[in-house]
Amino acid sequence: MHDVFASDGAVRLFIHDNDTTPLQFVRDLLHSVFGKSEQEAIVLTGQVERHGGIICGPYPGPVARALLKSAQDVIEAADEMLLITGEAVDGHDPCDLCGAPKTGTTVFLARKSACLCTDCMLIVRQASADLPDDAFNKAFVALDWHFTGIPRSQLVTRSRQFPGHMRADVQVAIDKLFTAPLHFFGIHEAYRYETIGFASLMKDSRDAPVVAPPEYHDVDIGEGMPIKCLVNGLWLCRSGELRYAVLLVFHREYDREPAVRIELAVPAGTDGDAFVQRTFAELEAAVDAARSYRGKILSLESGSSYRGRSRGVTVHRLPPVARDAVILPERTVQLLDRNVLGFVASRELLRKLGQSTRKGILLYGPPGTGKTHTIRYLATNLPGHTTLIITAEQVGMLGAYMNLARLLQPAMVVIEDVDLIARDRDDMGPCEESLLNKLLNEMDGLKEDADILFVLTTNRPEELEAALAGRPGRIDQAIEVPLPDEIGRSKLVRLYGKGLPLAPDVIDEAVRRTTGVSAAFIKELMRRLAQASIARDGGLTVSSPDIDDAISDMLFAGGRLNAKLLGGAQGMSAG
Repeated sequence: MHDVFASDGAVRLFIHDNDTTPLQFVRDLLHSVFGKSEQEAIVLTGQVERHGGIICGPYPGPVARALLKSAQDVIEAADEMLLITGEAVDGHDPCDLCGAPKTGTTVFLARKSACLCTDCMLIVRQASADLPDDAFNKAFVALDWHFTGIPRSQLVTRSRQFPGHMRADVQVAIDKLFTAPLHFFGIHEAYRYETIGFASLMKDSRDAPVVAPPEYHDVDIGEGMPIKCLVNGLWLCRSGELRYAVLLVFHREYDREPAVRIELAVPAGTDGDAFVQRTFAELEAAVDAARSYRGKILSLESGSSYRGRSRGVTVHRLPPVARDAVILPERTVQLLDRNVLGFVASRELLRKLGQSTRKGILLYGPPGTGKTHTIRYLATNLPGHTTLIITAEQVGMLGAYMNLARLLQPAMVVIEDVDLIARDRDDMGPCEESLLNKLLNEMDGLKEDADILFVLTTNRPEELEAALAGRPGRIDQAIEVPLPDEIGRSKLVRLYGKGLPLAPDVIDEAVRRTTGVSAAFIKELMRRLAQASIARDGGLTVSSPDIDDAISDMLFAGGRLNAKLLGGAQGMSAG
C-alpha cells in the first residue's frame, strides 16, 4: 500500500461497499473530503451497489495519501467500518469520475466540463433521471444534468404563445401531453416584469432562477371545480433516446393581455426538429379539443373575482329561458326565431348553396323592455353556441373577443348599447370613432362561412351611424323590442307578482294602469305592492289603494326624472 502511494504515478482510491455504512455517510464523505459537488456525490453513491464500491481519482501519490488519511479520520470519528484502498493507475487523461485510464466523452455539468468514460457517461445520464427532485436547487443545475453531454450551443428552443383567456385549455392540454416527466419543477421569478425563458434559466449567477414549489392559480370555467393553472413550470422529459425540456410561463407585459408561453428545448438536428413540430401539433390539437369554455356564456375580465379565483374569462351561469318566458308580441318572437334560431339551424344547407353563414341582428327599443332577457333566451337556446357578451366599455377589447369567437365558433357575439360607440360621426371624438372603425372592420373581416352571429342592442336606433345600420352584411335584420301591450302586461303582472295574493280585479286594474310602461316598471310595481302588503297584514292581501300609492310614488312624487328612470309613460294618470 505504501509503495503505491510513494510512486511517482497516479493513484486512485476505491471506497468499498460493506453493506453496513449508511449511503448518506458515504455521500457526505465524498462531499467533505474528496471535494465532490452534491450532484456528483449523489451519482457516485449510486454506484456502490452496482459496482461494489466507488472509484475516486486518480490523484498524485502524495495527494491520494493525504485524502486517504483525512477520510480514515472521519470514518474512525463516526465509528464506521468503511474500507478505502489505493491502486496505481497508468495512462493519461483519466475519466474525471471513475479514473479509468481511457477517456470517453467531454460532458458539460454544472459550471464546468468533465471528461467521462463511456460507463460513467451512461451512469450520469441515468443518474440525472434517478436523482430526487430536491437534489436540485437552481434551474441551470437541473438543465445541465438533464442535457449531460450536449453543449449549450447545441441546444435549440422553439415556442408557442396562447392568449391568456385560453389558459385553462392550455393547462388541460399540457396535463395530457406531459404525464410522466423525469422531473417537474416550479420556477421562482426574481423579477416579475421579466418573462423567463430557457436562456434565463441557464444563467449561472447569484440571481439565477431557482427551483421552487409549483404555483397555481384557480381559474373558474363555470363548472363545479376550477382548473388549476400553473404560473411557471419546467418539465424534464425523455422520448426514447431524445432528451427534451418543456417550459410553461404565464407571460405578462405592461398594458397588454397576459399570455401563456410554451417553450421546448431539444438537441439540434433533424430528430429534435421533427419532435418539436410533432409536439406542437399535438399541443394545438389538444388545446382545441379541451373546450373548457365552448358552448358557454362568457365575458372577458381583467380583475379577480370576489372568491379570489383568477379569471380572465367570466362564465355567466344563466338558467335556461323558455320561449313562453319571453314576454313579447308573438310576431316579434316569431321574427327572432326565424332570424336567429331558424337561421342557425339551416346554416349547413345555406353553406352548401353558397350562401353566407354570418349574420347581424339589431335589437332596439326603449330601456327596460326586455332586450337583455331576449338575449338570454337566444343564448340558452342556441345549441352548441358560445355566447360572448361585450358591454360598450369593453369594445376596446374587441380584438381579443373576436379571436375567442373565431376559436370557439359557432358563436354569438353580443354588443350591448352599441349606440354609445356607433353614433353619427359628426357627434364623435377621435377615440369613439376608432372604436366604431374597429367594430366595422371586425364585422367586415369575417369570412363568409364564419359561424359567428352578431347581436347588437340599442335604446336609440336613430343615433346609430349610417355605416353600421345601412349596409347589408353588417346588420341583416332590425327587430324592435317594444313596450308591452295589454297581453304582455297581463303576463308580466302575473310573472312578477306570482308570490302575491292577487285577485283578478287587482290584476286587471294593474294592467289598465300600466299602459305605455316598460317591463322593468311593472317588475318594480309588483315589488312595491309586496312591500305595502307586508306592512299592512304580513303579505296576506293586495288592494287597489296599494296600486294607487305605488304608482303615485313612482310617477308623481318622485318627479319626471324618477318616472324616466323607472320606465314609466308620460301622461299616465294617478287614478
